[in-house]
Amino acid sequence: MSHRQFTSENGIIMTTIPDTATEHAAPAALPKDRFGDRELSWLAFNERVLELSEDSHLPLLERVRFCSIFSSNLDEFFMVRVAGLKRRIDAGLAVTTASGMTPRQVLEAIEARAHELMRREAQCFVESIQPALGSEGISIVHWDQLEESEQDRLSKYFRKQVYPVLTPLAVDPAHPFPYISGLSLNLAVVVRDPETPKSLFARVKVPEMLARFIGVDAKGKPRAPGAPALDAGGASFVPLEDVIAHHLADLFPGMVIEEYSTFRVTRNEDMEVEEDDAENLLKAMERELLRRRFGPPIRLEVAESMSSHVRKLLLRELRISDREVYSLPEPLDYRGLNIIADLGRPELLYPPFVPTTHPQLAEVESAKATDILAAIRARDILLHHPYDSFSTSVQTFLSQAAADPRVLAIKQTLYRTSGDSPIIDSLIDAAQAGKQVLALVELKARFDEQANISWARKLEEAGVHVVYGIVGLKTHCKLLLVVRQEAGVLRRYCHVGTGNYNPKTARQYEDFGLLTCDPDVGQDLTRLFNQLSGWAPSSSFTRLVVAPTELRRGLISRIEREVTNFKAGYEAWIKIKVNSVVDEAVIDALYRASQAGVPIDMVVRGICAIRAGVSEMSETIRVRSILGRFLEHARLYAFANAGAPDVLIGSADLMHRNLDRRVEALVNTTDAGHIAELLDMMALSMDDSTASWHLRADGTWQAHRFDADGRPLTDIQEALMARQRRRGVRLR
Repeated sequence: MSHRQFTSENGIIMTTIPDTATEHAAPAALPKDRFGDRELSWLAFNERVLELSEDSHLPLLERVRFCSIFSSNLDEFFMVRVAGLKRRIDAGLAVTTASGMTPRQVLEAIEARAHELMRREAQCFVESIQPALGSEGISIVHWDQLEESEQDRLSKYFRKQVYPVLTPLAVDPAHPFPYISGLSLNLAVVVRDPETPKSLFARVKVPEMLARFIGVDAKGKPRAPGAPALDAGGASFVPLEDVIAHHLADLFPGMVIEEYSTFRVTRNEDMEVEEDDAENLLKAMERELLRRRFGPPIRLEVAESMSSHVRKLLLRELRISDREVYSLPEPLDYRGLNIIADLGRPELLYPPFVPTTHPQLAEVESAKATDILAAIRARDILLHHPYDSFSTSVQTFLSQAAADPRVLAIKQTLYRTSGDSPIIDSLIDAAQAGKQVLALVELKARFDEQANISWARKLEEAGVHVVYGIVGLKTHCKLLLVVRQEAGVLRRYCHVGTGNYNPKTARQYEDFGLLTCDPDVGQDLTRLFNQLSGWAPSSSFTRLVVAPTELRRGLISRIEREVTNFKAGYEAWIKIKVNSVVDEAVIDALYRASQAGVPIDMVVRGICAIRAGVSEMSETIRVRSILGRFLEHARLYAFANAGAPDVLIGSADLMHRNLDRRVEALVNTTDAGHIAELLDMMALSMDDSTASWHLRADGTWQAHRFDADGRPLTDIQEALMARQRRRGVRLR
């Protein structure tokens, strides 16, 4: 195919993109086993999280936190992915996966790996983390290890703070087996009337609103939930279930307590909303949230000490198979370890990091505040969170726009935001000031549905125009548009990002964002918002690439362009940074590019169905995974484009849901400095001196975090934090 070059208005040389994604036939047939399994790849990702908790080089309390993250991740995986797989199998709708595995083979492999990983996590905590905590004066103790005076104080705490909340539920002919809520921790109790030989079963739920681990200070005094963290003088923690267990006689007076043990149920919490049949999506979501609470059990965790007859009773009543039971040492459920990770022990945590104001924003700081709009008018601004402060950039941009009398309209997508969000407050302020405000709230943001329903109602009550996007699609793009009257014309200020408008996660997630008042971007955002809030199915875009209409085709076309350029002797390469890679069409395009000889570098945090370094299929593909202090969340797509790099950032991963069932947006970057910064970041990510995991040809991941002499390799996040500190502009 012939191709042309042309010079755009900003002087960047561009090459044409082929009209179709099938201009080049594959140099060789692609094998059937070319895709890794999505679910097993996710477990491999969570194994990398587990490896961080096992790493004795990391600060101790950060290892505790990674332990909690691993458990939380696995809970969600079972609630959604395993639950969905089981539902499809039971309904006879499951089909062979792209990896070639049957659904039952996938489920069996998941269960085997999950058993292995959960046992490994428990071993890490019991044999490594707990002793290390003990050496630092932090211990998790059981009731029998406490002094008598400490037990007395905890007993008083139990009677005042715990006992009134508990509800023991007996099982007998008059009391059926109780409903066990998903992810709740429970005590299975066997009691007996001393006058009869018959044993009875009862369940006591450990209250979720109380602190899971009760801190006991040096004097043995319990700390109430919500109290300030203990000082650095040492701390002991007693599991709440342990305290309850040793006061069961108060719950069952006159009965003999024969045995007790802990258990935990995971339920199907995946959601299905038939939007076409719902007159009101808001009400439909509320009904589905209620239904979610009663999803079928899919996993049962039990303490190793549980007797066989209690275990059999739970299996029978919960209608769960033995292979779905995970027998583990206590304590169960490591999510509650965050209370220990949050201890005030700075020497056991990552060094504190305060984000800095972006230099271009700092240049226009006045005595009172940063004039964000003036900075954007001067030139485009590329943000890299959490290194660049979210509060002094995006958050300030929105708050200034809300207060500016010359701003006429604000339009924003909201996928996830925090409970006390200043973003929401700014939109409400703008609406109350008479501005036209549109908030596109995604009600189906998984596990944030209830919060988003609450915010939607709050915004509507304040006069904000709230819409829920397009039926059948999640609105996942991260867009903010401000329309301002200036000297008789309307100027549009835009933000296109890779992360949510959430001030809290912006300190923990690594993301990109572009602030610009480029007319093309402004026109693109106007058209896209009109498409989302009204009817504009045939909208076209200049600098945006939008899913589900054109994103897959646009990416495959760019991949094919690299093949064309490579064969013609032009500079050709592909660099991609995403959270997940699953889409078979894009993967096949990358395989064909690799077969043609195009170098391909990929940074993939989570799921990765591509196979790298396979002879005659993907020899030029290198895949790295980076995990650390911050969650790597940014999406970047870069193409050599014959020496004039074509670089895009945005909200989309390479997954079916992103490309087919979500509204996503990538924006093309045109500033040469921004392009160089993004490519430098990719080069550092792929460098052999940078700590990462490498995907091997057999589909396994190899940790590369230390050199041959055992010294830690470069932590890219530490390197970027150091760069920000050198800028010297502190967060005000």
